[in-house]
Amino acid sequence: MLYAARKLLSLIFLLALAVTGAIPAVAHAAERPNIVLVLVDDLDAGDLQKFPNISNLLARSGTSFDRFFVPNSWCCPSRASIMRSQYVHSHGVLTNTAPEGGFTKYHTTGLERSTLGTWMKSAGYRTGLMGKYLNHYPGGATAATYVPPGWDEWDVPVRRLYEEYGYTLNENGALRAYGFAPEDYLADVLSAKAGAFVSQPGDDPFFLYLAPIAPHNPANYAPRHEAAFAGAVAPRTPSFNQPDVSAEPLWLRSLPQFDARKVQKIDRHYRDRLRAMLGVDDMVGALIESLRVSGKLDGTYIFFASDNGFHQGQHRLAQGKTTPFDESIKVPLLVRGPGVPAGHVVGDMASTVDLAPTFAQLAGVTLPDFVEGRSLLPLLRGRTPPSWRQNVLLEFNRPTDPGSARQTPVPAYQGMRTAWHTFVRYSTGEYQLYDLVADPYQLRNIAAETPLSVIARFNQQLDALVSCSGATCRSADSVKPPVLPVRPLFLGPWGP
Repeated sequence: MLYAARKLLSLIFLLALAVTGAIPAVAHAAERPNIVLVLVDDLDAGDLQKFPNISNLLARSGTSFDRFFVPNSWCCPSRASIMRSQYVHSHGVLTNTAPEGGFTKYHTTGLERSTLGTWMKSAGYRTGLMGKYLNHYPGGATAATYVPPGWDEWDVPVRRLYEEYGYTLNENGALRAYGFAPEDYLADVLSAKAGAFVSQPGDDPFFLYLAPIAPHNPANYAPRHEAAFAGAVAPRTPSFNQPDVSAEPLWLRSLPQFDARKVQKIDRHYRDRLRAMLGVDDMVGALIESLRVSGKLDGTYIFFASDNGFHQGQHRLAQGKTTPFDESIKVPLLVRGPGVPAGHVVGDMASTVDLAPTFAQLAGVTLPDFVEGRSLLPLLRGRTPPSWRQNVLLEFNRPTDPGSARQTPVPAYQGMRTAWHTFVRYSTGEYQLYDLVADPYQLRNIAAETPLSVIARFNQQLDALVSCSGATCRSADSVKPPVLPVRPLFLGPWGP
């Protein structure tokens, strides 16, 4: 009797939300939908067509976002933004390492008390996090058996995170060492755990945060994929090994062009990254099959994204991230689920800070006031709300740890990516401004030739973004960017 009453109240609640537009009406409205986030590591927005399950079962069977960006192109700050729906200046996890960043900063400042995990669990969801959590977890701040609040299922590496073999998992507070046999490959172990998690019997909805390591360095792949992509080379975009950087900031002007040996190394690493992603592709296929067999696929939303992009020879960077270029900040977002149109592409601006509000709206969760993103559900239903996001704030801070600082040549910066511009101001006093209509590959920095009045308007808008907090961020990011003076298309060696 009590169970039937609870299901009836749940039905009335969800139908009311659907009528008012708070969530989309779904085929199984009597139950809140299941939600899965597959978050890969260091994957740029290209090449998804090379992975059949991701391409066919997610992109073609769901909706893709063409302008989806991260607020910080470094693992830990970016993942903190996903967990809290806050920009970096608000959550304060500035880098990957202590004292100003990493898991230590996230934990010691109490951010774990209110996260995506705690919000979904409080709404009655069965929650699971499998794979990468935050850089340097558990570090010296906690025991290796520590499980943060909000997670019913916890399967996270605490040793040899990026190796995919010979690692140790914290499995719900118990440590388990894995070896070097083919079946110990981390992506496959996580895939099996994810399949078991989504297949559990019962009516309570689940939220799964599934975070494989690929294609992060060293891009280790499963033995079965060793022969794949034998002839592949890194995309030779116009920005590959960029010949002219004379108008760029000093950090970029200081990078040499590649010789033939360096280009060969870039290509080898590119092939390894593709092979490592085949393990993720197998994971996606197995996950969807587990959902289908258990009868839960039709009631499940699957989101596929990355924590940041990755350079592979563009703009003279053989590899890496942390830059404000699109290769670093633009990432994929694929969504399939109830009511999500197949084969559709969303062109509106969106950010990873928008993921948590989207999940919360699906789950009927009331979010804390500190949340700074917005729900993507209207876009998934084919509607762009008034005063929608016009830009994404970009922030990067240099680490104080010398080892981490050596990983990137990029100075600290603040910037904004709009649909048609990239504007960046560095701590060095230098600027970058790209007109993405005339120069989609960001080859011509026009900051020095742009009127100071226009630069001042960009600065004013950026000031509002970097000082925003909570709801004021959704006002600051909805302001239309300045209009650039009309100039001819940039005719580089590859044309406009």
